[in-house]
Amino acid sequence: MEPAQLFSLANGLVLPGWILLIFAPKWRAGRDVLAGIVLPLLLGLLYAVLFAMHLSTAPEGANFGSLEGVKAFMSVDWLLLVGWVHYLAFDLFIGAWEVRDSRRHGVHHLVVVPCLLFTFMAGPAGLALYLLIRGVWKRRWSVQEVELAS
Repeated sequence: MEPAQLFSLANGLVLPGWILLIFAPKWRAGRDVLAGIVLPLLLGLLYAVLFAMHLSTAPEGANFGSLEGVKAFMSVDWLLLVGWVHYLAFDLFIGAWEVRDSRRHGVHHLVVVPCLLFTFMAGPAGLALYLLIRGVWKRRWSVQEVELAS
């Protein structure tokens, strides 16, 4: 299989997760299991396999210590795909967390949907938007999963 084909396959793999997060946020199996565990796990395994199989194809000077090193690393289609799969896995995982967290904190889902769209298209911007909205909604700035007793 060519990198472009696997790119399309990986992109298609995350779509059911995003659709469930947006249109069926109360369905636990979709939100917590499929979008929150199964799909990110599959993408994580794909990432690990691709990384292991193609790391040796990195050109000289490829590294993560400089912008030029990252540019060299990403100049190989297979390694660029590894980076893309990384984004797909983490963005979906964060989207699932946003939905769970918003339910836990009483943030209305319609307010969360734009955050999910931004997380899908521009991961960190969507997460930042969600955290800002949640902070304003709750009038409290914390990322604790559970309230700690004082």
